[in-house]
Amino acid sequence: MIQDNSKKQSKLELVYIENLVPQDHLLRLIDKHIRFDFIYDLVKDLYCKDNGRPAIDPVVLFKMLFIGYLYGIRSERQLEKEIQVNVAYRWFLGLSLTDEVPDHSTISQNRRRRFKGTDIFQKVFDEIVLQGIEHNLISGKVLYTDSTHLKANANKHKYIIQQVEKSVKDYIADLEQAIEEDRTNHGKEPLKKKLNLPEVKETKVSTTDPESGYMVRDGKPKGFFYLDHRTVDIKYNLITDVFVTPGNVNDVDPYLARLDRQIERFGFDVKYAGLDAGYFTNPICKGLADRNIQGVIGFRLGPHVKGKYTKTKFQYIKELDLYVCPNLYPMHYKTTTREGYREYVCNPEYCGTCPRRDKCLTSDKSTYRTIRRHIWEDFKDQVASFIKTEKGKQIYKHRKETIERSFADAKELHGLRYCRMRGLEKVSEQCLLTAACQNMKKIATILARRSLSFANICFLYFCKTLFAIV
Repeated sequence: MIQDNSKKQSKLELVYIENLVPQDHLLRLIDKHIRFDFIYDLVKDLYCKDNGRPAIDPVVLFKMLFIGYLYGIRSERQLEKEIQVNVAYRWFLGLSLTDEVPDHSTISQNRRRRFKGTDIFQKVFDEIVLQGIEHNLISGKVLYTDSTHLKANANKHKYIIQQVEKSVKDYIADLEQAIEEDRTNHGKEPLKKKLNLPEVKETKVSTTDPESGYMVRDGKPKGFFYLDHRTVDIKYNLITDVFVTPGNVNDVDPYLARLDRQIERFGFDVKYAGLDAGYFTNPICKGLADRNIQGVIGFRLGPHVKGKYTKTKFQYIKELDLYVCPNLYPMHYKTTTREGYREYVCNPEYCGTCPRRDKCLTSDKSTYRTIRRHIWEDFKDQVASFIKTEKGKQIYKHRKETIERSFADAKELHGLRYCRMRGLEKVSEQCLLTAACQNMKKIATILARRSLSFANICFLYFCKTLFAIV
């Protein structure tokens, strides 16, 4: 029988908003297991105590942002509209069915005036990480780090060519000292001091978002991007660090500094660091060894000419400080270059009569073979040896299940594929709050499962005891 429902919505009803939100709703779990009162302490110095109009509750303001990032609502105008009609969103914010929703401009004005130039979003992210540590969901023993690109809110065809200074690497001073010591140990004179003139390069600078970087990488799209450098913990895949750079910054540049920040901020005792082949460099391997951390880094063979012997065909004998070529001829130390490479050369007489010279010499004009070895290459060899062990393979295998999964969820579920705003500070806000929401969701769901499992165990124990008495 057909029923006409057109008049049912005209009835006056008395409802309780608490009963309209399902008990297993994600926002209920987050509200139950995540504390938000820390926000008051973080922002109290940003509000005037005795002047001005009454401000919107800062917790409500941040919860609005969390809703947007949790459900991938990219527009703050759309976020305001969604909260108006969604009962669960209103319940999470502490609003009744008739309360007015804060205007979307309130968020942008706070961002432009009150929060600009502060590290409030970094502090919010850190507090969520600390709550994960408090619940024993983060171990800090094995950390995986990688980066992903976010398309900047900029047209790749609108740019100017500028001369910019090349950034100076953090390890340069240590490398120069190591080169000087190595040359002294080999009886060589120190290299002449080079004038520290800034090196410049030409690069494309966006006229729409000048703080983004023009990225050119194999297998990646070309254009203006930002990079989200992220670290996750192996235990429950919770994110422990987020750092944003322009798209033309190398992944290895901020890595060690961010690792040190996590150790200092959260007190991690890191044992293993899982990284992909892009981090397999001499400074990274040495930096991890200096921190007593075992690197678990993928690696790939270097460039080679087809039909020619690669460097792997030559065996290094550390005790004698020489290489042995495939025909068992010795290759002795010659010099240490300004870039930190030792050069080992073979006697031209040996190479001239060697039956394998066609496969060994890189060109027809060469009379002897030269092998270059970095002064920190022992650290790379140790990392390469460890990843071939069963433990190294097992740790590295989890990389795709942790950091890669974290990036996939952020892009597919939380709208991190594109930058919502322009400028490094605003993109950092997006990445930090997205990661904070991912952590909140995971912490809440894990703790909810724990509570349910504990309740089931108690119920079974009660039934067993009851039947035993009967």
